[in-house]
Amino acid sequence: MADFHQTGMISTLHRLGRVDLDSLETQLEAFSHQMPIALVLPSLYSDLTGPAMKGILKELRSVKYLNEIVVSLDQANREEFDHAKKFFSDLYCEHRVIWNDGEKIQQLLKLLSENGLDIGQPGKGRGAWTAYGYVLARRRSKVIVLHDCDILTYHREFLARLCYPVVNPNMGYEFCKGYYPRITDRLHGRVTRLFFTPLIRTLQTMIGHHPFLTYLDSFRYPLAGEFSMLADLARVNRIPGDWGLEVGVLAEIYRNTSIKRVCQADLCENYEHKHQALSQDDPQKGLMKMVIDITKSLLRNLATEGLVFDTAFFNTLRTAYVRAAQDEIKKYEDDAIINGLVFDRHGERLAVDAFTRALKMAVEEFLQDPLGIPLITNWNRAVSAIPDFFARLENAVDVDNTE
Repeated sequence: MADFHQTGMISTLHRLGRVDLDSLETQLEAFSHQMPIALVLPSLYSDLTGPAMKGILKELRSVKYLNEIVVSLDQANREEFDHAKKFFSDLYCEHRVIWNDGEKIQQLLKLLSENGLDIGQPGKGRGAWTAYGYVLARRRSKVIVLHDCDILTYHREFLARLCYPVVNPNMGYEFCKGYYPRITDRLHGRVTRLFFTPLIRTLQTMIGHHPFLTYLDSFRYPLAGEFSMLADLARVNRIPGDWGLEVGVLAEIYRNTSIKRVCQADLCENYEHKHQALSQDDPQKGLMKMVIDITKSLLRNLATEGLVFDTAFFNTLRTAYVRAAQDEIKKYEDDAIINGLVFDRHGERLAVDAFTRALKMAVEEFLQDPLGIPLITNWNRAVSAIPDFFARLENAVDVDNTE
Protein backbone atom coordinates (compact mmCIF):
# COMPACT_ATOMS: atom_id res chain seq x y z
CA MET A 1 0.00 0.00 0.00
CA ALA A 2 1.18 3.56 -0.63
CA ASP A 3 2.36 5.84 2.14
CA PHE A 4 -1.14 6.59 3.43
CA HIS A 5 -1.06 3.23 5.23
CA GLN A 6 -1.94 3.52 8.93
CA THR A 7 0.23 1.59 11.36
CA GLY A 8 0.40 1.41 15.14
CA MET A 9 -1.89 2.87 17.77
CA ILE A 10 -2.01 6.52 16.69
CA SER A 11 -3.33 8.33 13.63
CA THR A 12 -0.73 9.20 10.99
CA LEU A 13 -1.47 12.26 8.84
CA HIS A 14 0.62 11.95 5.71
CA ARG A 15 1.88 14.57 3.31
CA LEU A 16 0.39 13.37 0.04
CA GLY A 17 1.57 15.51 -2.84
CA ARG A 18 1.63 19.28 -3.04
CA VAL A 19 -0.43 21.07 -0.39
CA ASP A 20 -2.67 24.09 -0.99
CA LEU A 21 -0.91 26.14 1.68
CA ASP A 22 -3.07 29.25 1.20
CA SER A 23 -6.20 27.19 1.92
CA LEU A 24 -4.59 25.59 4.95
CA GLU A 25 -3.56 28.95 6.40
CA THR A 26 -6.97 30.51 5.68
CA GLN A 27 -8.60 27.70 7.65
CA LEU A 28 -6.10 28.15 10.48
CA GLU A 29 -6.92 31.88 10.65
CA ALA A 30 -10.61 31.00 11.03
CA PHE A 31 -10.01 28.24 13.59
CA SER A 32 -7.62 30.41 15.61
CA HIS A 33 -10.44 32.72 16.70
CA GLN A 34 -11.73 29.89 18.90
CA MET A 35 -8.37 28.14 19.36
CA PRO A 36 -5.72 30.89 19.65
CA ILE A 37 -2.20 29.59 19.14
CA ALA A 38 1.03 30.28 21.02
CA LEU A 39 4.31 29.37 19.32
CA VAL A 40 7.13 28.51 21.74
CA LEU A 41 10.70 28.74 20.48
CA PRO A 42 13.33 27.34 22.89
CA SER A 43 16.53 29.01 21.75
CA LEU A 44 20.17 29.48 22.64
CA TYR A 45 21.54 32.94 21.97
CA SER A 46 23.97 31.33 19.52
CA ASP A 47 20.97 30.26 17.40
CA LEU A 48 20.27 33.92 16.65
CA THR A 49 23.60 34.34 14.90
CA GLY A 50 23.20 31.35 12.57
CA PRO A 51 21.42 31.05 9.21
CA ALA A 52 18.61 28.84 10.51
CA MET A 53 16.96 31.38 12.82
CA LYS A 54 17.12 34.11 10.20
CA GLY A 55 15.26 31.85 7.79
CA ILE A 56 12.70 30.91 10.46
CA LEU A 57 12.07 34.57 11.29
CA LYS A 58 11.60 35.43 7.62
CA GLU A 59 8.94 32.71 7.26
CA LEU A 60 7.18 33.67 10.51
CA ARG A 61 6.68 37.22 9.22
CA SER A 62 4.26 35.75 6.66
CA VAL A 63 2.23 33.76 9.20
CA LYS A 64 -0.99 35.52 10.23
CA TYR A 65 -2.79 33.00 12.45
CA LEU A 66 -0.51 33.00 15.52
CA ASN A 67 -1.79 34.71 18.63
CA GLU A 68 1.60 35.05 20.35
CA ILE A 69 5.21 33.93 20.05
CA VAL A 70 7.29 33.17 23.14
CA VAL A 71 11.05 32.83 22.73
CA SER A 72 12.66 31.07 25.70
CA LEU A 73 16.27 32.32 25.55
CA ASP A 74 19.17 30.52 27.22
CA GLN A 75 22.87 31.28 27.57
CA ALA A 76 22.52 35.03 27.09
CA ASN A 77 23.92 37.99 29.02
CA ARG A 78 22.20 41.37 29.27
CA GLU A 79 23.63 42.72 26.04
CA GLU A 80 22.69 39.56 24.18
CA PHE A 81 19.16 39.62 25.62
CA ASP A 82 18.75 43.21 24.41
CA HIS A 83 19.92 42.12 20.96
CA ALA A 84 17.41 39.25 21.02
CA LYS A 85 14.56 41.67 21.72
CA LYS A 86 15.55 43.73 18.69
CA PHE A 87 16.02 40.60 16.58
CA PHE A 88 12.37 39.61 17.08
CA SER A 89 10.94 43.12 17.19
CA ASP A 90 9.32 43.14 13.73
CA LEU A 91 7.12 40.08 14.21
CA TYR A 92 3.50 40.97 13.45
CA CYS A 93 1.92 39.34 16.53
CA GLU A 94 2.48 39.76 20.25
CA HIS A 95 5.80 38.30 21.29
CA ARG A 96 8.02 38.06 24.33
CA VAL A 97 11.58 36.91 24.93
CA ILE A 98 12.03 35.10 28.26
CA TRP A 99 15.51 35.84 29.60
CA ASN A 100 16.15 32.62 31.48
CA ASP A 101 19.56 33.76 32.72
CA GLY A 102 18.22 37.10 33.94
CA GLU A 103 17.91 38.01 37.59
CA LYS A 104 14.10 38.07 37.68
CA ILE A 105 13.62 34.58 36.22
CA GLN A 106 16.45 33.19 38.34
CA GLN A 107 14.81 34.56 41.49
CA LEU A 108 11.54 32.88 40.56
CA LEU A 109 13.30 29.58 39.93
CA LYS A 110 14.98 29.90 43.31
CA LEU A 111 11.58 30.53 44.91
CA LEU A 112 10.26 27.30 43.40
CA SER A 113 13.25 25.35 44.72
CA GLU A 114 12.85 26.84 48.18
CA ASN A 115 9.29 25.52 48.19
CA GLY A 116 10.47 21.99 47.44
CA LEU A 117 9.57 22.02 43.74
CA ASP A 118 11.79 20.42 41.11
CA ILE A 119 12.91 22.78 38.35
CA GLY A 120 15.41 20.57 36.51
CA GLN A 121 18.69 21.69 35.00
CA PRO A 122 19.17 24.60 32.57
CA GLY A 123 18.42 23.51 29.01
CA LYS A 124 15.71 23.01 26.43
CA GLY A 125 13.38 21.15 28.81
CA ARG A 126 13.34 23.83 31.46
CA GLY A 127 13.26 26.58 28.87
CA ALA A 128 10.18 25.06 27.24
CA TRP A 129 8.55 24.52 30.64
CA THR A 130 9.09 28.16 31.63
CA ALA A 131 7.56 29.30 28.34
CA TYR A 132 4.52 27.08 28.93
CA GLY A 133 4.10 28.71 32.33
CA TYR A 134 4.16 32.15 30.76
CA VAL A 135 1.55 31.16 28.15
CA LEU A 136 -0.65 29.69 30.89
CA ALA A 137 -0.19 32.80 33.02
CA ARG A 138 -1.44 35.05 30.20
CA ARG A 139 -4.48 32.82 29.53
CA ARG A 140 -4.72 34.09 25.94
CA SER A 141 -3.91 30.92 23.99
CA LYS A 142 -5.52 27.48 23.98
CA VAL A 143 -2.92 25.70 21.85
CA ILE A 144 0.85 25.54 22.35
CA VAL A 145 3.13 24.71 19.42
CA LEU A 146 6.85 24.10 19.79
CA HIS A 147 9.64 23.62 17.31
CA ASP A 148 13.42 23.89 17.38
CA CYS A 149 15.39 26.92 16.24
CA ASP A 150 18.10 25.25 14.16
CA ILE A 151 15.95 24.14 11.19
CA LEU A 152 17.80 25.06 8.01
CA THR A 153 14.96 23.97 5.70
CA TYR A 154 12.16 25.80 7.55
CA HIS A 155 9.06 26.83 5.61
CA ARG A 156 5.76 28.13 6.89
CA GLU A 157 4.02 24.97 5.60
CA PHE A 158 5.98 23.14 8.33
CA LEU A 159 4.26 25.22 11.03
CA ALA A 160 0.82 25.05 9.43
CA ARG A 161 0.85 21.25 9.25
CA LEU A 162 2.08 21.05 12.84
CA CYS A 163 -0.73 23.29 14.14
CA TYR A 164 -3.61 22.08 12.03
CA PRO A 165 -4.57 18.73 13.66
CA VAL A 166 -4.95 20.29 17.11
CA VAL A 167 -6.46 23.60 16.01
CA ASN A 168 -9.10 22.10 13.68
CA PRO A 169 -12.05 21.30 16.01
CA ASN A 170 -13.41 18.70 13.60
CA MET A 171 -10.35 16.53 14.10
CA GLY A 172 -10.40 16.49 17.88
CA TYR A 173 -6.71 15.86 18.52
CA GLU A 174 -5.08 17.08 21.72
CA PHE A 175 -1.47 16.32 20.77
CA CYS A 176 0.29 16.16 17.41
CA LYS A 177 3.88 14.99 16.99
CA GLY A 178 5.73 16.10 13.89
CA TYR A 179 7.80 13.80 11.72
CA TYR A 180 9.83 14.25 8.55
CA PRO A 181 12.60 12.64 6.47
CA ARG A 182 16.22 13.41 7.43
CA ILE A 183 18.13 13.05 4.17
CA THR A 184 20.93 14.92 2.40
CA ASP A 185 23.31 12.85 0.28
CA ARG A 186 22.91 10.22 3.01
CA LEU A 187 20.51 9.10 5.74
CA HIS A 188 20.59 10.94 9.06
CA GLY A 189 18.73 10.41 12.36
CA ARG A 190 21.15 7.78 13.71
CA VAL A 191 19.81 7.76 17.26
CA THR A 192 16.30 6.94 16.06
CA ARG A 193 17.34 4.55 13.27
CA LEU A 194 20.11 2.65 15.02
CA PHE A 195 19.24 2.95 18.69
CA PHE A 196 15.76 3.90 19.78
CA THR A 197 13.68 1.88 17.32
CA PRO A 198 15.81 -1.30 17.56
CA LEU A 199 15.79 -0.99 21.36
CA ILE A 200 12.00 -0.60 21.52
CA ARG A 201 11.48 -3.62 19.28
CA THR A 202 13.99 -5.67 21.26
CA LEU A 203 12.08 -4.82 24.45
CA GLN A 204 8.85 -5.88 22.76
CA THR A 205 10.41 -9.23 21.88
CA MET A 206 11.67 -9.79 25.41
CA ILE A 207 8.69 -8.47 27.38
CA GLY A 208 5.88 -9.37 25.03
CA HIS A 209 3.03 -7.09 24.09
CA HIS A 210 2.98 -3.92 26.17
CA PRO A 211 0.75 -0.95 25.26
CA PHE A 212 3.36 1.67 26.11
CA LEU A 213 6.02 0.06 23.90
CA THR A 214 3.51 -0.35 21.07
CA TYR A 215 2.59 3.32 21.46
CA LEU A 216 6.23 4.45 21.25
CA ASP A 217 6.85 2.22 18.24
CA SER A 218 3.87 3.83 16.46
CA PHE A 219 5.73 7.13 16.00
CA ARG A 220 7.60 7.54 12.73
CA TYR A 221 10.14 9.88 14.39
CA PRO A 222 9.70 9.63 18.19
CA LEU A 223 12.74 11.82 18.91
CA ALA A 224 11.59 14.75 16.75
CA GLY A 225 11.45 17.98 18.70
CA GLU A 226 8.28 19.40 17.13
CA PHE A 227 4.73 19.09 18.46
CA SER A 228 1.48 20.91 19.13
CA MET A 229 -0.86 20.33 22.07
CA LEU A 230 -3.76 21.78 23.98
CA ALA A 231 -2.44 24.29 26.49
CA ASP A 232 -4.25 22.49 29.31
CA LEU A 233 -1.86 19.53 28.87
CA ALA A 234 1.02 21.86 29.80
CA ARG A 235 -0.58 22.21 33.25
CA VAL A 236 -0.37 18.51 34.09
CA ASN A 237 2.61 17.17 32.13
CA ARG A 238 5.92 16.62 33.90
CA ILE A 239 8.97 16.50 31.67
CA PRO A 240 12.68 15.70 31.99
CA GLY A 241 15.16 18.51 31.71
CA ASP A 242 17.79 16.47 29.83
CA TRP A 243 18.02 14.64 26.47
CA GLY A 244 15.23 12.37 27.66
CA LEU A 245 12.83 15.23 26.98
CA GLU A 246 11.15 13.80 23.88
CA VAL A 247 10.57 10.35 25.43
CA GLY A 248 9.34 12.02 28.62
CA VAL A 249 6.86 14.17 26.71
CA LEU A 250 5.46 11.14 24.88
CA ALA A 251 5.19 9.25 28.17
CA GLU A 252 3.24 12.09 29.81
CA ILE A 253 0.91 12.33 26.83
CA TYR A 254 0.35 8.56 27.07
CA ARG A 255 -0.71 8.96 30.71
CA ASN A 256 -2.70 12.16 30.48
CA THR A 257 -4.81 11.86 27.36
CA SER A 258 -6.60 9.28 25.25
CA ILE A 259 -4.60 7.58 22.49
CA LYS A 260 -7.46 8.47 20.12
CA ARG A 261 -6.57 12.12 20.71
CA VAL A 262 -2.91 11.64 19.67
CA CYS A 263 -1.60 11.86 16.09
CA GLN A 264 1.56 12.43 14.11
CA ALA A 265 1.83 14.63 11.02
CA ASP A 266 4.29 14.61 8.13
CA LEU A 267 5.55 18.19 8.11
CA CYS A 268 7.80 18.66 5.10
CA GLU A 269 9.61 17.09 2.18
CA ASN A 270 12.96 17.17 3.97
CA TYR A 271 14.39 18.47 7.23
CA GLU A 272 17.93 19.64 7.86
CA HIS A 273 19.41 21.05 11.03
CA LYS A 274 22.73 21.01 12.87
CA HIS A 275 24.04 17.53 13.57
CA GLN A 276 25.34 16.32 16.93
CA ALA A 277 28.77 14.70 17.04
CA LEU A 278 28.89 11.03 18.04
CA SER A 279 31.39 11.78 20.86
CA GLN A 280 32.05 8.08 21.28
CA ASP A 281 34.89 8.71 23.75
CA ASP A 282 32.95 11.18 25.92
CA PRO A 283 29.63 10.05 27.43
CA GLN A 284 28.90 13.59 28.59
CA LYS A 285 28.59 15.01 25.08
CA GLY A 286 26.90 14.54 21.74
CA LEU A 287 24.97 11.45 20.78
CA MET A 288 26.50 9.40 23.61
CA LYS A 289 24.95 11.74 26.18
CA MET A 290 21.68 11.75 24.24
CA VAL A 291 21.47 7.94 24.19
CA ILE A 292 22.25 7.64 27.91
CA ASP A 293 19.55 10.16 28.87
CA ILE A 294 16.99 8.64 26.49
CA THR A 295 17.63 5.14 27.85
CA LYS A 296 17.26 6.21 31.48
CA SER A 297 14.04 8.06 30.69
CA LEU A 298 12.67 5.02 28.86
CA LEU A 299 13.58 2.58 31.64
CA ARG A 300 12.09 4.79 34.34
CA ASN A 301 8.86 5.12 32.43
CA LEU A 302 8.68 1.36 31.93
CA ALA A 303 9.32 0.87 35.65
CA THR A 304 6.37 3.15 36.44
CA GLU A 305 4.29 0.79 34.28
CA GLY A 306 5.12 -1.98 36.76
CA LEU A 307 7.86 -3.78 34.84
CA VAL A 308 10.60 -5.37 36.95
CA PHE A 309 14.19 -5.50 35.71
CA ASP A 310 17.30 -7.28 36.92
CA THR A 311 20.90 -7.69 35.80
CA ALA A 312 20.17 -10.83 33.74
CA PHE A 313 17.43 -9.00 31.82
CA PHE A 314 19.78 -6.16 30.95
CA ASN A 315 22.57 -8.49 29.85
CA THR A 316 20.16 -10.15 27.43
CA LEU A 317 18.78 -6.78 26.34
CA ARG A 318 22.21 -5.49 25.39
CA THR A 319 23.07 -8.61 23.39
CA ALA A 320 19.71 -8.69 21.62
CA TYR A 321 19.87 -4.95 20.87
CA VAL A 322 23.23 -5.34 19.11
CA ARG A 323 21.80 -7.99 16.78
CA ALA A 324 18.66 -5.93 16.07
CA ALA A 325 20.70 -2.79 15.33
CA GLN A 326 23.04 -4.68 13.01
CA ASP A 327 20.04 -6.01 11.11
CA GLU A 328 18.79 -2.43 10.73
CA ILE A 329 22.11 -1.39 9.21
CA LYS A 330 21.59 -3.85 6.36
CA LYS A 331 18.08 -2.54 5.71
CA TYR A 332 19.25 1.08 5.60
CA GLU A 333 22.21 0.20 3.39
CA ASP A 334 19.89 -1.38 0.84
CA ASP A 335 17.54 1.61 1.07
CA ALA A 336 20.45 3.98 0.46
CA ILE A 337 21.75 1.95 -2.50
CA ILE A 338 18.45 1.88 -4.38
CA ASN A 339 18.14 5.66 -3.90
CA GLY A 340 21.72 6.42 -4.93
CA LEU A 341 22.73 7.75 -1.50
CA VAL A 342 26.09 7.59 0.24
CA PHE A 343 26.19 4.90 2.93
CA ASP A 344 29.07 4.54 5.37
CA ARG A 345 28.62 1.02 6.71
CA HIS A 346 31.72 1.31 8.90
CA GLY A 347 30.46 4.56 10.40
CA GLU A 348 27.09 2.99 11.09
CA ARG A 349 28.78 0.07 12.89
CA LEU A 350 30.87 2.49 14.94
CA ALA A 351 27.66 4.27 15.95
CA VAL A 352 26.05 0.99 17.06
CA ASP A 353 29.18 0.10 19.05
CA ALA A 354 29.07 3.51 20.76
CA PHE A 355 25.33 3.22 21.45
CA THR A 356 25.88 -0.25 22.97
CA ARG A 357 28.42 1.22 25.41
CA ALA A 358 26.03 4.06 26.18
CA LEU A 359 23.25 1.53 26.84
CA LYS A 360 25.49 -0.27 29.34
CA MET A 361 26.31 3.02 31.11
CA ALA A 362 22.66 4.03 31.24
CA VAL A 363 21.62 0.67 32.70
CA GLU A 364 24.30 0.94 35.39
CA GLU A 365 23.10 4.42 36.35
CA PHE A 366 19.48 3.24 36.36
CA LEU A 367 20.23 0.27 38.63
CA GLN A 368 22.17 2.51 40.98
CA ASP A 369 19.38 5.09 41.16
CA PRO A 370 16.07 4.02 39.53
CA LEU A 371 14.41 7.36 40.27
CA GLY A 372 17.30 9.48 39.02
CA ILE A 373 16.92 13.21 38.53
CA PRO A 374 13.31 14.20 39.34
CA LEU A 375 11.08 15.39 36.52
CA ILE A 376 10.28 19.08 36.39
CA THR A 377 7.24 19.87 38.52
CA ASN A 378 4.00 20.33 36.60
CA TRP A 379 2.43 23.76 36.63
CA ASN A 380 -0.66 22.72 38.58
CA ARG A 381 1.52 21.77 41.53
CA ALA A 382 3.68 24.89 41.23
CA VAL A 383 0.64 27.16 41.37
CA SER A 384 -0.83 25.12 44.21
CA ALA A 385 2.34 25.72 46.24
CA ILE A 386 2.68 29.40 45.27
CA PRO A 387 -0.79 30.69 44.27
CA ASP A 388 0.44 33.99 42.81
CA PHE A 389 3.34 32.47 40.88
CA PHE A 390 1.78 32.96 37.45
CA ALA A 391 1.28 36.65 38.19
CA ARG A 392 4.91 36.92 39.28
CA LEU A 393 6.14 35.11 36.17
CA GLU A 394 4.07 37.21 33.80
CA ASN A 395 5.25 40.40 35.47
CA ALA A 396 8.92 39.35 35.41
CA VAL A 397 8.86 38.56 31.69
CA ASP A 398 6.93 41.68 30.80
CA VAL A 399 9.23 43.96 32.82
CA ASP A 400 12.33 42.40 31.25
CA ASN A 401 10.84 43.05 27.81
CA THR A 402 9.93 46.67 28.44
CA GLU A 403 13.06 47.83 30.26
